[in-house]
Amino acid sequence: MRSLGTRRVAQAAGAAMAAVIALAGCSAGQVAETAILKAPVAGLNTQSPDGGLLVRNLQVIYNGTEGYEANGTAPIQLSLFNQTEQPLTVTITSKPQQTVTAGIVSAQQVGLSGGEPTTAPTALPSADASAPTEPAEAPLKPAKVTIPGLGSATFLPQDDELLVASGLSGELRPGYSLALTIQVDNGQSLDVVAPFGIPTSPASRAPGIENENHEE
Repeated sequence: MRSLGTRRVAQAAGAAMAAVIALAGCSAGQVAETAILKAPVAGLNTQSPDGGLLVRNLQVIYNGTEGYEANGTAPIQLSLFNQTEQPLTVTITSKPQQTVTAGIVSAQQVGLSGGEPTTAPTALPSADASAPTEPAEAPLKPAKVTIPGLGSATFLPQDDELLVASGLSGELRPGYSLALTIQVDNGQSLDVVAPFGIPTSPASRAPGIENENHEE
């Protein structure tokens, strides 16, 4: 038989152990809940019908609340992952929508920009042959890329060569999307819409009106 003192010690030890277990349980629950949280992603995630090509974080790069004007050019962010062991050639285009849908814009061309500018002669106002020439914008290269087996291709805002859509059919601003077609050389094709991106940091607050809180 245990003495009263022994029972009291055992009870106190048991209560302390229960408190430790409860705290450990709370901590574990918090860690587990935090671990499943994921950062929000503004872009579209999808894949080809056969799952051989993964499309990740497809979006129009955010440039402010004004967006991009009609007939203008908009850069696109995109990551492509080849899930097969064979190379895949991917071509990205944009075609006019058969049914006009509010907020969905197409483009005349999707291509790669960022090449060396070419020099094009300008019209000379006189016979002065020494008149300077102005650099012309380099033409877009086709948006066509070959991804090695189990490889990837990314187009990011900080890259020297950007994936862009030019000749927008209408203004492209927050809340709007860009219609694209992603064609794989194995016959797989995806018609997708790239959403307009979201800012990575909150917009700055406008300055307040002087003395707006002043009481007379």
